[in-house]
Amino acid sequence: MDETGNENVNLLGQIKAKLIGRKQDWARDGRSLTGTTAPPTQRLPPGQRLVSDWPVLDLGIQPEVPRSAFHLVIDGAVDNPVILDWDALMALPQQDSVSDMHCVTTWSRYDNHWQGVSIATILDLVKPCEAASHVLFESHDNYTTNLRLGQFAAADCYLVHTWEGKPISRLHGGPLRVLVPRYYLWKSAKWVRRITFATTDHKGFWETRGYNNNADPWLEERYS
Repeated sequence: MDETGNENVNLLGQIKAKLIGRKQDWARDGRSLTGTTAPPTQRLPPGQRLVSDWPVLDLGIQPEVPRSAFHLVIDGAVDNPVILDWDALMALPQQDSVSDMHCVTTWSRYDNHWQGVSIATILDLVKPCEAASHVLFESHDNYTTNLRLGQFAAADCYLVHTWEGKPISRLHGGPLRVLVPRYYLWKSAKWVRRITFATTDHKGFWETRGYNNNADPWLEERYS
């Protein structure tokens, strides 16, 4: 390895490319599709299995973001764009919530206890413009994803920093991640650094690689 660490960089790039390729193959092949749907009153969505742990799934890159260097940009079609450091984030009203989570790789985990800032609080803070219709997320590993504003504004959606009474680990997207429990977990961006309100949709990382733009687990919207 040379002084710049190029060997490690190249290895990480190879790992990331392999993981992306594998998941694109899943989309092409319709991996895990059962061809069934269910109403949200059925707690476990079609094709899912319950787990008691929290599996770690990412693209081989897990950025380390110290709270001292944390900044969250919230901008776009809003009346009051903001940049929140960690102290400013924690000065906002904090709430506890309990929700299930469902990953497109077929695992689900029930009754997760979270703490964070409700999206209702964020909306009150930044005041989206009337024309805003979508929300775009950028993460510290350059991951992106998207939601309709109505999806993001649901009562069970949060920016979370605590899981089961402890700070969310770097492996799971800490110090801060998005939580949108009604949809497959890839919509809940880890290591979030920017939230942009938009007047048009912009598909994110997986949405441009064969994954469904809506991502409803009960409709089994795994792939495009």
